[in-house]
Order: sequence, then structure tokens, then C-alpha cells
Amino acid sequence: MGELSIKVTIGGRIYPITVTDGEEDKVRAAAKRVEDNLKLLQSSYAVKDKQDLLAMTALQLATEQPDQTEPGTVAVREEDLKSIEDIAESLL
Repeated sequence: MGELSIKVTIGGRIYPITVTDGEEDKVRAAAKRVEDNLKLLQSSYAVKDKQDLLAMTALQLATEQPDQTEPGTVAVREEDLKSIEDIAESLL
């Protein structure tokens, strides 16, 4: 499989990420999910620090219980968490 360089925006920052051909949609969906959750938390709580919002989002996503009746749900969640981990590593 080939690699593809993409950019995703999270918390108002742009992150370049290298993914395999088949991962692009999953990574973009995971980034959108994180961004949507950041916006939801920001509108629900008086938290201004993006780092706090990112930590709260990571904790929330990591502790979600997948629906065990739907096949493949666990694999999707693991891929979402892997995408979040890749983004976090790119920050370091």
C-alpha cells in the first residue's frame, strides 16, 4: 500500500499526517469526531484552555463503551484511538 500525506485540523491547529491509502477516511473521521467533541465541551463548560479540552476529549473517547451487538465496532474504536494517538505523537 502507498502512503499519503494529509492535513487535519484539531483545536484550530493543522496537523500533517502520513497515512496509508485505506486509512485516509478513517483518520479524517476521527479528527472530525475529536473536533466536534472539542466544540461541544467548549460550549458546555467554561473551559478555555485547548489542552484541557483535548485531555477531556481523549478521556471521553477512550472510556466509551462500544455497542457489542454491532460487528466491527471495537475495531473502529481502536482505529479512532490510534488516529488520536498519532496526532498526539506529532505534537511532541
